[in-house]
Amino acid sequence: MLEIFDGEAPQPNGLQDWTGWNPAAGFFHFSTKDFPFAENPLEDFRGLRRLAKHHPMPVPLKRYAHSRKTKLPRGQFHEQFPKVLKDRRTWRMFGKHAVPLEALAEILRLTFGIQGWVQVPGLGRAAMKTSPSCGCLHPIEAYVLALRVKGLRKGFYHYDAQRHELEWLREGVTRKVLEKNIGHQWWFAKSAFLIVMTAVFGRTRWKYKFPRVYRGILLEAGHLGQTFCLTATWKGLAPFSTIAYQDTQWEKWLGLDGISESVLYLAGAGTRPTDLKNAHMGALRSA
Repeated sequence: MLEIFDGEAPQPNGLQDWTGWNPAAGFFHFSTKDFPFAENPLEDFRGLRRLAKHHPMPVPLKRYAHSRKTKLPRGQFHEQFPKVLKDRRTWRMFGKHAVPLEALAEILRLTFGIQGWVQVPGLGRAAMKTSPSCGCLHPIEAYVLALRVKGLRKGFYHYDAQRHELEWLREGVTRKVLEKNIGHQWWFAKSAFLIVMTAVFGRTRWKYKFPRVYRGILLEAGHLGQTFCLTATWKGLAPFSTIAYQDTQWEKWLGLDGISESVLYLAGAGTRPTDLKNAHMGALRSA
């Protein structure tokens, strides 16, 4: 059934809606909201540098020293898709130009848009998207905070994944307020747009009554985040993603109750800066 939102926040039914997922999933979800992020991320980075002098950063790999080895062919990765994969980075510096509306539209359609429908016997229609979803139920919704998109008014929008339309919600916020509510990561506040991914939990809960599936919803947000970053990279933009945000404030901006629908993940992008060599770690190099 198509859900129509009339602009007013839905009335929460409390944690009774989470019956079957509690206490495990409910405790994790609600106890990890509104984390008090440090007001000076650069000071945190300096602290990590001091830590690394005595406790080096963990090596991101594992080997079995005494096992038999099989060399694998490396292949030739000159096609466009491998190049996009290799070019994907988290950007912390952005160009001053606005992102074309056409680029944002393509990214939204390829990441969040419904590509087609399939009929499930005895159940109804299921949406097909470019990223997998538990039970093909697609609980993730996408909202856009437009900051510098050519031809698009600044402010908050909801993305209609079927009609491929942006639905106006409200005016935007100042850069200072935005910085405060993305973990004080001032560099991301200079991007051209942000994507807010939320979860409508009832869609997944309809089929899966046990708390383990909450992991699946988090994984789905991760699938979509990577699809977004790869698509934005393909369009020549500078993407990023973060979980550093003040949950309740973002839910207030979007008119969400934080129970039936809650913010899970932020991503965004801007145009690429001219200083490509230092762009990825630019905001942290002064630490």
